Amino acid sequence: MKIAEKVAEHISSQCIFKSRYLRVNHSNMHYYDEGVGSPVLFLHGVPTSAYLWRNIILPLKSFARCIAPDLIGMGKSDKPNISYCVSDHIAYIDQFIETLNLNNITLVMHGFGSIIGFDYARRHEKNIKSLIFYESFIQPTETMDDLSLPVQQLATLLKHKEASYRAIVEQNYLVEKLLPNSVIRNLSEDEMNHYREPFLTVESRKLLWQYINDLPLQAGSSNINNLIRQYSDWLQKTPIPKLMLYAIPGFVTTIKSLQWAREHINNIKLSELEDAMHLAQESMPDLFSDALIKFLT
Repeated sequence: MKIAEKVAEHISSQCIFKSRYLRVNHSNMHYYDEGVGSPVLFLHGVPTSAYLWRNIILPLKSFARCIAPDLIGMGKSDKPNISYCVSDHIAYIDQFIETLNLNNITLVMHGFGSIIGFDYARRHEKNIKSLIFYESFIQPTETMDDLSLPVQQLATLLKHKEASYRAIVEQNYLVEKLLPNSVIRNLSEDEMNHYREPFLTVESRKLLWQYINDLPLQAGSSNINNLIRQYSDWLQKTPIPKLMLYAIPGFVTTIKSLQWAREHINNIKLSELEDAMHLAQESMPDLFSDALIKFLT
C-alpha cells in the first residue's frame, strides 16, 4: 500500500464540530470550540482555515479545550472592508481572545498564523502556558539563503507583479496549486471544496494578494521582518515551554532554521513528523496530534 493511501485511511474529510460565531470588531468570526480544560488555541495559515485542524482536534479534545478560529476573511468568517495586512489579523485575534476571556493559553500555530500567535505571546507572556508551532516564521529573513528552495522560487515569481497578480488573484494559485502540492496524499474533491469556498471570486482573493505581499520573503527592515525580529529575540529568552514540530524538507522550515531553533530558542523540544510536507495536518494528522498530546500531558 502506498504511503498516501495508508495515511488517507485515518483522515476524515468531514468536520463534525459545531460552528460557532463571535462578534469581533463589528464582524462575525467563525470558530470551533470543543472539549474542556485549559484552552488550546489553533491558528491556521493561508490559504487554509479552522477546517485544517479537524483531525487534530478530534483526539485532542479529550485532553483540553480546543478552540480554532477562522482568521478574519477566511473560512466562514466575515469579509469586512479592511486591508487584511498582518496588523489587521493581529487586532482581530487579540479581540477574539479577549472576548472569549481565554487565560493560560497554549498556542498551536502554523505558517502565517505563527506571526500572529508569536506576536500575541510576546505581548501577553503572562497569559501563555506553552507554544507549539509547525512550519512557522521564527526568524526574520536576512538573505535569500534563509528561504527554502520553493519559497525562493515563489519570491522570484513575485518580482513580476503582473504575472504574480494573475496567478494569485485571477487563477487562485494558492488554493488550486500550492495547497494540494503541500500534502503527501491526494486531497478529495470535498476537501478541496472546503478550501475553495472562501475564495470563489476574484474580489475574495485580494486577501491572498495582501498576504503574499506581507510575506517576509525579502531581506531588510520591512514592517513584518521587524515584527518577526522582535518576537524572535523574545523566543530566545522566555522560559515558556515550546514544542517545534518539523518535517524536512519543509516550505518554511529549513535545516538551517531547525538548527538555529535547537541552539538558540529557550526551553524547546523538537519533534519530527517524517515527510509530512507543509500541511502535516492533512498529511500526518495522527503523528501531529500524538506529538501534541504527549507534550501537553
